Amino acid sequence: MAQQPGRALCPWRHPQGRSRPRHLLSAPQGQRRIPHLGRRRADRTGTGPAGGDCGVGVMQEQAPDREPAAIQAAAQRGDADAQLRLGIMHLEGEGVALDLGEAAHWFRQAADQGNAGAQVLLGLMYCGGHGVAQDQEQGAQWCHKAAEQGNARAQTLVGTMYVKGRGVRRDYAQAASWFGKAAQQGDANAQYNLGLMYETGLGVCQDDALALDWYRKAAQQGHANAQYHLGVMYDTGQGVRQDVAQAAEWYVKAAQQGHAKAQYNLGVMYATGQGVCQDAAQALQWYRKAAQQGHAKAQYNLGLMYGDGWGVCQDDARAAKWYRKAALQGVAQAQYNLGVAYDRGQGVRKHATRALEWYLKAARQGEARAQYNLGVMYEIGRGVKQNTATAKDWYRQACDNGLQEGCEEYARLNKAGF
Repeated sequence: MAQQPGRALCPWRHPQGRSRPRHLLSAPQGQRRIPHLGRRRADRTGTGPAGGDCGVGVMQEQAPDREPAAIQAAAQRGDADAQLRLGIMHLEGEGVALDLGEAAHWFRQAADQGNAGAQVLLGLMYCGGHGVAQDQEQGAQWCHKAAEQGNARAQTLVGTMYVKGRGVRRDYAQAASWFGKAAQQGDANAQYNLGLMYETGLGVCQDDALALDWYRKAAQQGHANAQYHLGVMYDTGQGVRQDVAQAAEWYVKAAQQGHAKAQYNLGVMYATGQGVCQDAAQALQWYRKAAQQGHAKAQYNLGLMYGDGWGVCQDDARAAKWYRKAALQGVAQAQYNLGVAYDRGQGVRKHATRALEWYLKAARQGEARAQYNLGVMYEIGRGVKQNTATAKDWYRQACDNGLQEGCEEYARLNKAGF
């Protein structure tokens, strides 16, 4: 069937009267991830409880530096501080052979004497299976011993274990209690985690004001996730009077530490002139930083900027490249724009079948323009076998999703008896 006059594929186009690209995904990412084991949807923020991995880092509770031989002699005499120090030396290969088994041995010697630093490190080694057989319950028990002695790092770890159900039964109230103990000692990870608990109401009564307070304490210590969440709260007016300029300041602090979602939100603010002076070059810079870390919405917006030549030299090939990255992560608008690129041969070789494939992915997510374009392709048989009934159905779906052109084409086919 020949394409009728006046009918065309629905292209990407700017809103009327605007000279810059549409940032369809420019709302601040205000949905935040609650503490939870396992991966959440990609558009949620946060990393869950901080400070709760099983990496074995050097503790601050170290004996004074001495010669390895002197430390070993003291450790063998039963000096707990020396045993801790010797374990750390074996853990790092500092002055002695790197040997995780030996490290665990000396940590146990010190831990059995009640050395809290050694108890934490031994717990982490059991948690991660470093130098010992992995045993989450043993790991939790040793961290608990240190936490009961007031060790802030251990208290944060124990809180995280209760959140994740790692070595203990999941218990959000217990988690909040341990985070609170560590937070009162100034532990930034615990302060951030306690902020999450108050924001989500897990283990405590939900309280945005307290969430804000704990985020601020952690943020002032340079905690990037806390800085980001504090920015979101100012951005959305959650628990505090809305202040987009304050939001931008906190996003900057987190973004400068490499926080991808803060970089994205900062890009949006520069693109829209909210909280900062509008600056296409700055928007491009922050979108690029987030996009290079795999942030799907930043990849899409970066594609828009290259496609439109806003803040950068227009480049269809680079636009298509970034649309593809976002499209592969499921961003419907990027899938649609990539379909348009293949349809028109913009930045990629023209390929009707690939255009159809990307339109289909976007259409299944409710993207009305993609649904309309599928209707056109099925009606004229481009990239697919001609099928008017299928075309009519796609027009109907586009109409249902608010696209006037879809309504018009559906009515036309309906009137024609299809």
